[in-house]
Amino acid sequence: MLLKYFYDKSLAHASYMVGCQRTGEAIVIDPSRSVEQYLEAAAAEGLRITGSAETHIHADFVSGSRELADRVGAKLYLSDEGPADWKYQFADKHSSQLLKDGDVIWVGKIKLEVMHTPGHTPEHISFVLTDEGGGANLPMGIFTGDFVFVGSIGRPDLLETAAGVVGSAEKGARQLYHSIERFKNLPDHLQVWPAHGAGSACGKGLGAIPSTTVGYEKLFNPSLQYQDEQEFVDYILADQPETPFYFAVMKRVNKVGPELARNLPAVHPVPAGDLAASSLDQMVIDIRNAASFADGHVAGAINVPSNSLVQWAGFFVDYNKSLLLLTDSDSLAANLRSLRSIGIDNVQGYFDINASEVQKQFTESYPSATPQELAASIENGSVRLIDVRAATEFNEGHIQNAEHHFLGNLLRQLSQMDKSKPLVVQCLAGGRSAIGTSILQRAGFKVTNMSGGYKAWRASGLPNHLEEPTTVGS
Repeated sequence: MLLKYFYDKSLAHASYMVGCQRTGEAIVIDPSRSVEQYLEAAAAEGLRITGSAETHIHADFVSGSRELADRVGAKLYLSDEGPADWKYQFADKHSSQLLKDGDVIWVGKIKLEVMHTPGHTPEHISFVLTDEGGGANLPMGIFTGDFVFVGSIGRPDLLETAAGVVGSAEKGARQLYHSIERFKNLPDHLQVWPAHGAGSACGKGLGAIPSTTVGYEKLFNPSLQYQDEQEFVDYILADQPETPFYFAVMKRVNKVGPELARNLPAVHPVPAGDLAASSLDQMVIDIRNAASFADGHVAGAINVPSNSLVQWAGFFVDYNKSLLLLTDSDSLAANLRSLRSIGIDNVQGYFDINASEVQKQFTESYPSATPQELAASIENGSVRLIDVRAATEFNEGHIQNAEHHFLGNLLRQLSQMDKSKPLVVQCLAGGRSAIGTSILQRAGFKVTNMSGGYKAWRASGLPNHLEEPTTVGS
């Protein structure tokens, strides 16, 4: 048996290829849209991908199952559990098998048994693996998807917070409690292969190591220590990360079926002369680093550095409107891959950031200042301090007089914000606040980015605030 691990750091997403070397067959578990990595790995191992399996309808990235079906004829293995509203609508367009609890998938001599594990989503399933080709009659591991992570479990509130299904969070939490009780009955030796690691918004407190065991999680996973259902429900629904707006789009896309790569429109360069007007009429994302953007940029552009596109673009981009990029031709493919991994297929074109005609239009800039330089103005109220960190970070400690506007919500909160005073934007270290500064500047605010953020403020010995905060619009 071959087990190969793939990890996309930007999405904190793990996927797996399981191959039977006797028969040359392989299956991919929870593939991403970038399927070339699986095809290349299979070819290198002398395997052919015959199947693609999903643990659930994903909310945080575009699934690659349909792409594998189109590219190599992979059979799709999809959950048939849960209510009618959460059934895969593209299953009949490809060779597929709909799965119920107890069903079995064979990949050569490798057995994958379906275990219904609802809670994160109603249709969620896990796959228990037994390598019968190696002479074993006992299972060796379980692909848990977004059910059990290293040190955490999947959040049950996404259908409510992302898809608007009222009341589903508590119902999901109670389902999750009973799924965990079933998980605890599995053998301690089973390896656990989850679909996410640290940094994912699909749970809270995820560990950074790639795998674990059932026994270890039973001992040390905080979510598995509850014996009372209501206490568990209260715990799991509290302090979950903010839900990215694009999660609702991903749920729909992965349910109805993602567009195939071969049908996506080509993205061509746009004449430099169109830049100034475009940046005011539609969204233009400048993918340079924050320092370069601060020194000079076109009026109206939003700065989301290329290494942050997956994390933040889904909060800002309107999926129903065209989008333009400020990038270079060498980076275009990687930037498109990042955006398309979260379903942003509406990039209309790009401006070549290295063209002198484009750089001549970088007439805007914004100032940065240290905490020491800003402290007096913040204290006397001559500026308003905007903290764009997550609510949990803000609640753990923040600068006195700070207003909390989570970065992901900022674009939607502009109408609530007073322009009568200059703004200072702050996060933990200065990266997120730079993005926020570009959004506020685009909206006409006079704004300064706090260099070094809350870390630098604390390191300078300036006072912070630990009492209950006043949270605005979060």
